[in-house]
Amino acid sequence: MSTYLTILGFNSAIPTVNTSPTSQLLEMEERSFLIDCGEGTQVQLRKAKARFSKINHIFISHLHGDHCFGLPGLIASFRLLGREVPLNVYGPKGIKKMLETIFTITETHRGFEVIYHELDKDYSEKIYEDNRVEVYTIPLDHRIYCNGYLFKEKPKDRHLNMQEISKYKEIETCDYHNLKAGKDFELSDGYVLKNEILTTEPAQPVSYAFCSDTRYLESVIPIIKDVTVLYHESTFLHDLKEMADYTGHSTALEAARIARQANVEKLILGHFSNRYGDLTVFTDEARTVFPNSFLPKALEVVKI
Repeated sequence: MSTYLTILGFNSAIPTVNTSPTSQLLEMEERSFLIDCGEGTQVQLRKAKARFSKINHIFISHLHGDHCFGLPGLIASFRLLGREVPLNVYGPKGIKKMLETIFTITETHRGFEVIYHELDKDYSEKIYEDNRVEVYTIPLDHRIYCNGYLFKEKPKDRHLNMQEISKYKEIETCDYHNLKAGKDFELSDGYVLKNEILTTEPAQPVSYAFCSDTRYLESVIPIIKDVTVLYHESTFLHDLKEMADYTGHSTALEAARIARQANVEKLILGHFSNRYGDLTVFTDEARTVFPNSFLPKALEVVKI
């Protein structure tokens, strides 16, 4: 099963005619994770033909409006669509108070439970795990408390070599699980069939790191080391580094430096200041340090 990232929105605070604030949909191992939920996210989800019912986990980086103002409306729409299963919301401490206050004042009644996972740690921690996927926080340095998120596939099962397995009648379907797990098979005469004969190498697990609003921060490097794809904000070009530091943001050059030092495979830039009309200046700057840098496109689907 491939992993896909849909770019729903990627610009900074003010929406434009053609772009929306930060929001992404990550589909990994048949799970749908929504990352940030800026204004207009549910419209973008509609355009992307995403299934609302598959979104059971929403990760909010911080409580600035361009990253969370779409969330109350999306949750209200879930109710109108007849949702009954619980919704998990991960975000900074205070997100429960913010949303529940809105729901109370607007008398928004839900037919499902919202489970809040409020975050306040200044170190990376595992916040979600199942049998296929793990999610960790990436502590960032913004004007308010902010986390990025690291999504990792767990190691995959080995592939069965059915051509070889068919040679041995003693190997039954019930043995396949052990073979996929890497175990050898012992025949009735005591002869041991090595696993590497009966199976082939599994696909390599992939990973995705989302680094939302942050100043240049080298402490993220060991957390995101060797990830398949990195999204890193790059609000300004490097000639405005002083402004970037003051406002709690990064430059394209700094995002590229993080990507290079972390040995990532691919860098996607984002969260551009509206002062820039031609966004290719961001990849021009980033590629001087990290050639495999790219611009996002609205509703683009990136295979990871």
